[in-house]
Formats: sequence, structure tokens, C-alpha cells
Amino acid sequence: MIELKEGDKAPSFSGVNQDGKTLKLSDFKGKRLILYFYPKDNTPGCTAESCNLNENYDELTKHGFEVLGVSPDEVGKHQKFIAKYNLFFNLIADTEREMLQAYGAWGEKKLYGKVYDGVLRTTFIISPDGVIEKIFKKVKTKDHTNQILTELGLEF
Repeated sequence: MIELKEGDKAPSFSGVNQDGKTLKLSDFKGKRLILYFYPKDNTPGCTAESCNLNENYDELTKHGFEVLGVSPDEVGKHQKFIAKYNLFFNLIADTEREMLQAYGAWGEKKLYGKVYDGVLRTTFIISPDGVIEKIFKKVKTKDHTNQILTELGLEF
């Protein structure tokens, strides 16, 4: 499994969003990117995380951030998830798990003693020049915006 570190160049990516449009890392050049990987649309933790980022979207953009979510869900599920919660940002359908693997966000998990492969909830803050500024592996789903801004020394 790939283990990225803060200060590493962010792996380039190309993925399809909820509208079938291809988005690439280069589309965010010159902007700070919150790239968050989550397991599944419409589950409690994933909904809490996405809604927290969405509720604070104006605050995040005020600090120069763009937000991009990634899960293995297909385009149609992302469309419904965005419509249900009125999300302001794009979600990438990484059904082949290429981005998840490139960022080390796919790997072994344990639940109730069972071991399986799945999405490792992880958020990357990528600088305007494409370098990983910060990695969050212990995401506070209900307070993720505050977690990000506090860790980066920004006011909320």
C-alpha cells in the first residue's frame, strides 16, 4: 500500500464527477484543495462529514479552498447524494479504486473481528502548487471543517 507523507507531491488523478465530467488534479492548480476519501454515500459517518464540509463551504472558500470528495460509489449515487443534501462541491466516482489506491486510502480494515479491504477515511490538504500540506487519518466527521482549519492555524 502507498504511504504518502506531508511534503510529498500529490499524485495526479483523473476522475469522473457526478455529472460525468472528468476532473484532474491540474484543474485545481493555484488553489488549495481539500481532497477527502470516504467509504459510501448516505451512511451516517460519510453523510456527517460531507454535510459538515458543505455547511461550512463559504468559510472554506473564504480561506481559498476547493473541496472534492471521492468514494467508490457510482455517478448515479453521487447525483442522488448531492441532490439530497444540496452539496456545493463535486464528488468523484472512483469505481475502479484508482484514486483510492494512488492516495493510500484503500486497504485493510477490521470490523467486529472481521478483516476486509475497504476505504480508509482520509483527507488530504493539497497546496496550490500540488504538494500535500496535511493528511488527516483520524477524521472528526461531525467537526471536520474545524479540525482542518485548526490544524492549519486558520481562524474559523
